Amino acid sequence: MTWSKALKDTVRTGLTVERTKLQPLVAVRGAAGVAIVIGVVLWLATPTLAVSSAFGAFASALVTFQRSWRPRPVLALAVAAGLAISTFLGYMAAADHLVFAVLLAVWTLLAGMAWAVGPVSGMVATQTVAVMLITVTLPTSVAGALLHAGIIVCAGVVQASLIVLFPIRPWGLQRDALADALAAEADYARRLRHDPVARFDAQPLMDARSAAELTPRQARNRPRQLGGPRGVAERLRPVLASLADPVVGAPAEGPERDHVRDLLAAAATVLDAVARSIRWGRPVRLPPEVMAVLEGAESGSMLTGPARRSALRLIALLADAVEATDEPVKEAPPANGDRPPKPAKGSFKGSLKGALKGSTNSREKEPYRHLLRPTVPRLVPVGLRALRREARWSSAIGRHAVRVAAVSLAGYALGSALPLGHGYWAPMTSVMVMRPDFGQTYSRGVARFVGTLVGVFVGGLVMALAHPGPWVCAALAVVCIGLMYLLMRTGYSVASACIAAYVVFLLGIAGEGWSQTVEERVILTLLGGLLAMAAYALFPAWETPKLRDRLADWLAANGRYSLAVLDAFARPADRKPRRVREALLDARAARQAWDDAVARAQREPVRHRGISRSAERGAEAALATMGRTAMLMEAHLPDRDAAPSKEAEDFAAALRAALPEAVAAVRARRDLDWSGPLQAYAAWQARVGDEGVAVRAAELLVDALDELAGVLSRGPGGRNRARRK
Repeated sequence: MTWSKALKDTVRTGLTVERTKLQPLVAVRGAAGVAIVIGVVLWLATPTLAVSSAFGAFASALVTFQRSWRPRPVLALAVAAGLAISTFLGYMAAADHLVFAVLLAVWTLLAGMAWAVGPVSGMVATQTVAVMLITVTLPTSVAGALLHAGIIVCAGVVQASLIVLFPIRPWGLQRDALADALAAEADYARRLRHDPVARFDAQPLMDARSAAELTPRQARNRPRQLGGPRGVAERLRPVLASLADPVVGAPAEGPERDHVRDLLAAAATVLDAVARSIRWGRPVRLPPEVMAVLEGAESGSMLTGPARRSALRLIALLADAVEATDEPVKEAPPANGDRPPKPAKGSFKGSLKGALKGSTNSREKEPYRHLLRPTVPRLVPVGLRALRREARWSSAIGRHAVRVAAVSLAGYALGSALPLGHGYWAPMTSVMVMRPDFGQTYSRGVARFVGTLVGVFVGGLVMALAHPGPWVCAALAVVCIGLMYLLMRTGYSVASACIAAYVVFLLGIAGEGWSQTVEERVILTLLGGLLAMAAYALFPAWETPKLRDRLADWLAANGRYSLAVLDAFARPADRKPRRVREALLDARAARQAWDDAVARAQREPVRHRGISRSAERGAEAALATMGRTAMLMEAHLPDRDAAPSKEAEDFAAALRAALPEAVAAVRARRDLDWSGPLQAYAAWQARVGDEGVAVRAAELLVDALDELAGVLSRGPGGRNRARRK
């Protein structure tokens, strides 16, 4: 992508305003916290202290809008503590420009590294840098520093108290994450009716898993609805895929395929009903037509072989999903308005609680216990390990930390040298817009400048026409911050406009002239945005050259997943469900890392080095097929008392031997050699033919490996090069 096209894309992205679901009650609660803090401090103290307290109340509420699974009061208190520490240190060092510059560089470097812990930690750390920059204009003394820091802590306590006293949809994020996962499964089932090899985006399942990580206190209070359905959703995906697949499931055409389509449609309806029940805490409502399809599949004999086993397993899992909601099941009235017949005792329609337990095979269910999330004190060693992992020159996070520290110092120096007040606005803008990747940094820079123009124009116009006093300015600032909380998810340009007007009115509380404020804000915001963009252009951390490494990581993770499943077929008595589960999670994380890397690389003004776009798409398709094949085998894992498979063991040994060299070859741009696994598969097929799910899935696996070798081959006619060997 050329620089001109990359800049056009980032400008378009930065100025995009999206339609999204608003949270008015949450926005009102956050704005009320800001109003309480500003009003009390303005009443009891000075306008300067009111402005200082406003930043603490604003940031403490802002962090509660981030996508984090931790309790909202804890987040508000944590950000208030961070702001208080940075404010105190900034006050103590502000008297000496050199000391403050050193403190700013170190603090900004650590804030940049905080992105290694997670996006919420990075955002909180960025807020602490912004507050530290603001303190350079305020009085410096130990007593004053302690006073301002204490007021910021009190502002965080006010926001946390409002969250506790006025809870709005408790566990709402966790409910939405689990409901989204089940809705994604329902959509997957519908797409499988028409495309038996449809792709499934595992991100909703990953979000549901993250939402299920609880602190010990959360685990004691979690609603029962948020427990079992996640495990059912995880087990449903391979069952749905194996039922629809024409290789290991029903034939591609014929009565069995029609029956599978009906069963998939019924499963989608059930999953949507369960998702709605979890999201809103309402009873599960199932149409009688769906009940009839599920009962017919459970009692009939339309399907045979692996397809029937998958169908019975699917019905049992659907019953488990409905039972796990802990809500009453209501049958929706039929379309013609007739009263449905009374359900038979023990049927799917009548009970759904254990009615189809006999349909499951004899293998034990994998335990899906709730996952423990470390408490805030125990998060410290986790964060230190993440910092050590990213503290290297080749890391995007490490380079971002160095970049943002250098830019903050340059912006602080330029802002101090210019004959303008509020010079800290330049480095503060740079810190707020800079992110570890190119696309976000440039799009946020454009959005910040345009939003600031709009915000200072509106705020300045109101100040010029109305000449409001301190209390009216405080009320207008609260209105602006309430709008920001309400509209912040629509786009960064909208949020920037609200913040700019908010700052104009806050400075109006302190009695500063609005005309000078408008001019300074626009010029310094433009300067800070240009510094951030120039820094990324001069000291980039491009994702494009790393695509081969991401691809190799995905191949390694898929290989471990395939080997874990093959080992279960080779030695059923020794199979370990947790090993298969952990390998699946690693493969899923590697796939997500690849998707994120490709999305970032597509927005970078860098020529593709190491892998072409066509090879990138072909390799992605091949590895997606490889992971899907392992998932199909996972859906038909043998019982522990099943006979071992010597052929599966030989094939797994050959794949295990070839995998490390193949991963290294992908990184080093060498041709892949899958001759060992291909020979082992040929011997396996010669012994048993095409009988059995494992050998049929192994054929899909070697085809995927052959396809990967072909698209990454450097020579002419690379496709099927590995098979010819």
